[in-house]
Amino acid sequence: MPRGGMRNWIAAALLAMALPCPAAASDLYTVNTITSGTAPERRDIGFAQCLRDVVVRVTGNSRLLNEPRVAEQASHAGDLIASHTFRDRMGGIPIHDEQGSYDRPHDLTCVFDEGKLDAFLATLGGKPWRDRPLVMAVVAIRDMKGTGTMLADDSPDPRDGDMRTALLAAAARLALPLALPTRDELVQAGLDPAAMAGTNPTRLDGLAKATGIALTGTVVWSDKDLGWVASWQLAGPAPHVSWGISGIGFDDAFRNAVAGAAQVLSGNEAP
Repeated sequence: MPRGGMRNWIAAALLAMALPCPAAASDLYTVNTITSGTAPERRDIGFAQCLRDVVVRVTGNSRLLNEPRVAEQASHAGDLIASHTFRDRMGGIPIHDEQGSYDRPHDLTCVFDEGKLDAFLATLGGKPWRDRPLVMAVVAIRDMKGTGTMLADDSPDPRDGDMRTALLAAAARLALPLALPTRDELVQAGLDPAAMAGTNPTRLDGLAKATGIALTGTVVWSDKDLGWVASWQLAGPAPHVSWGISGIGFDDAFRNAVAGAAQVLSGNEAP
């Protein structure tokens, strides 16, 4: 995220809009998951999850997960994997009690064969999404106490730190370039970091036009829904597209935001 104020932020976004970010194949076709061991049956479960993840990561199209052929291929996902590695998440900690290697958590990294995966995606009507524009996320939060704030790249509240991590992790999982404004940049854009200013559509529309592509939305706690209620819209040169989700944790709210943005920007149907 540029730190030189609103002018640099706008310039970076406009540059990103003019020059899309090509995703490197080595990164785009590499996904991670957590398994409960390295035994073949645990590995195969991990392979299946990695296939589901890479289908969406490469295409940007979450709807492909509804295709029966994805479930069929998941049972022999290893056919599409060029290489894989395990990392023991408890490395250095001796096996204790009656614990065996089968239940030690491992990070599984799978690198899919680009040609084989692309051929499989073609059977689903999907294709790789190579050029990915930078998306600016402008998010207003109203928490359980009724406090409204704007989520910023440098907001100090521990809750904001957790939310920021969740949002950026969701974007990284789908390889979507995404950034948050700083508090100063929000002020310069006419938004108050200490208030839920994101509910003002006029200000958000103006910000979206200035930055090229903006993912804007609100995340509001609801006792009635027993969770967060999230409303999102993608604003920019194209017509606005809106979607949302309710009664979930904020991690799922941000996954919904990123998945919807990727769905639209990759040229697939709106969420």
